[in-house]
Parts: sequence; C-alpha cells; structure tokens
Amino acid sequence: MHYMVVIEEGPTSFGAYVPDLPGCIAVGESSQEALQLIQEAIELHIEELKSEGLNIPVPHSSSSFVEVHA
Repeated sequence: MHYMVVIEEGPTSFGAYVPDLPGCIAVGESSQEALQLIQEAIELHIEELKSEGLNIPVPHSSSSFVEVHA
C-alpha cells in the first residue's frame, strides 16, 4: 500500500504525519529522517491495528500543488 505522507518543517525539526492513519506521526532532525521514521511508524501502526482486530484504512488521500501569484 502507498500512503501519502505530509512533511512539515518546524523551527527545530521536521514533522511527518499520514492523513489516512490518524495518530501516526514522526519527528526527525531532517526531512529524510522524518520520512524514514514515518515509514517505521506506519508499519507499527498497521501491526497494532491488526493485533486489535481493526480494519486497516485504505489509502485515499492525495496532494496537488497550485501556483499563486502573490
């Protein structure tokens, strides 16, 4: 499965989250580290859902960029 990951740069770190998996987050010192950690977090999140007998959310989020003239 392919889940969309959002990475946001903060003042001192990078945060990552998965819109289709509420509560699945990670923080790293770089965007690359945040991406690596969120991949691990996704796998653990899915394992936990399975162990609790819950359904695994199907990925459905997408993203696009729009250009604006400011």
